[in-house]
Amino acid sequence: MNGGSLGIRSGSYSSLDKKQQQNDVLLPIQTPSTTKTKPYSKMFKDKEKLFRWASKFAGRKRVRMFLLFAISVAVYVWVLYVGRDKDQENHNGLKVNDSLPLNNSETPPMNEVQTVGIINRVSFPIDVERSEVRVMPPPPPSYFLGYTLPPGHPCNSFILPPPPADKKRTGPRPCPVCYIPMKDAIALMPKIPSFSPVVKDLTYVYEENLNKETEFGGSDFGGYPTLKQRDDSYDIRESMNLHCGFVKGSKPGHGTGFDIDDNDLVDMEQCRGVVVASAIFGAFDVIQQPKNISEYSKRTICFYMFADEETEADLKANGGLDETRKIGVWRIVVVRNLPYTDGRRNGKIPKLLTHRLFPNARFSLWIDGKLELVVDPYQILERFLWRTNATFAISRHYKRFDVFDEAEANKAAGKYDNASIDFQVDFYKKEGLTPYSEAKLPITSDVPEGCVIIREHIPISNLFSCLWFNEVDRFTSRDQISFSTVRDKIAAKTGWMVNMLLDCERRNFVVQ
Repeated sequence: MNGGSLGIRSGSYSSLDKKQQQNDVLLPIQTPSTTKTKPYSKMFKDKEKLFRWASKFAGRKRVRMFLLFAISVAVYVWVLYVGRDKDQENHNGLKVNDSLPLNNSETPPMNEVQTVGIINRVSFPIDVERSEVRVMPPPPPSYFLGYTLPPGHPCNSFILPPPPADKKRTGPRPCPVCYIPMKDAIALMPKIPSFSPVVKDLTYVYEENLNKETEFGGSDFGGYPTLKQRDDSYDIRESMNLHCGFVKGSKPGHGTGFDIDDNDLVDMEQCRGVVVASAIFGAFDVIQQPKNISEYSKRTICFYMFADEETEADLKANGGLDETRKIGVWRIVVVRNLPYTDGRRNGKIPKLLTHRLFPNARFSLWIDGKLELVVDPYQILERFLWRTNATFAISRHYKRFDVFDEAEANKAAGKYDNASIDFQVDFYKKEGLTPYSEAKLPITSDVPEGCVIIREHIPISNLFSCLWFNEVDRFTSRDQISFSTVRDKIAAKTGWMVNMLLDCERRNFVVQ
């Protein structure tokens, strides 16, 4: 459902108005003395004759006006001369500090710049040259601060309607979402990154010779961090070095496991805007082509589908894969040397570590290989990130809100061995995990539906993705179980939160 377009504008940033106040100075005017001195000089007599002649010719009123004008000019020249000296003194005493301290608080800092306008004054007979006082526009913000849609925009008053009264259909279904028109969504794409609380710089652990002496968990791909290193990774600091997959090799995808051809890696590094990523391993799904994608999006968005060698062979035989390595909008990237025997765990690499595979991308949209995208990515990003001023969005589970319930459902469905699930849940319980309740509001759920992830690649969201992947690497591959633990540990130190959209909203833009 598209909202009506009434014109969109980004939020404005007010600056402190600078007013110059000028005090009016009343200068005393001294009139010449009328006392006559004798004898008159010849010069004075000549001037007196000239004055009488002028009075007779022009009239007394005009003479008075002429004298008043002459006196005014004299006073004006004197004021300019004195003012120039004072300006020079002020100018010599002006000190400019163009280095501002970094604001490391959780409030997004703004660059404060003062502009001083100086009027140059010189005395006659030199021509007066004046440089105008320029009112400088407010400086641009250091971070994206969000925006609001214009008053009266349909999306501002949009209310989710009740589900259709269809007794034959009781399962989950999509619901309407108020998107703005494509051209407006593109115009509102932030030109600067969002604020990242606390953490500003992330580096990643590189270990050519792995130390496997750890308490439990880990892998050759993600490393074997100790429990002390795990605890340290949740001590959020401005600069952090942590495990985040790809611990071996010169760079992600090159000699690390989950290896990618150099040509593909070069192209992936060139993606600097929005990337849409998906994966199919084991020829398990059929590639779905996105629908309702604008030509602009096809030109500017990177669409990447990761596939293993088995899927590659199937695509060559049945999917039309040729030397162009493209099927529709998707560029097919073949991954070799998969690090895990568990296909679900292999799928978590492009899903959670998108920022490492696309180091220069600003935004990413992950969708599972079984899903078909039916809304333009720019509209999705605008609705669930930019308009809400969020940096990470994921849908809540359509049915379950509690981790303990999710664990039991996984055991009942045989999605992982029961002992490993119980061990993970008990570990989190000892760390303080409690059942979900309304006491956790405004948190609306502890269980995500992880088939879609929308995020901005900034340090805080990258940190969340790394730590979430580390839990999947150490414990079970069921990422729904570890999600809330990672989220809550980061939120406790930074106040950062995840935007958990409704599952029916997620079903609006992807179809299974």
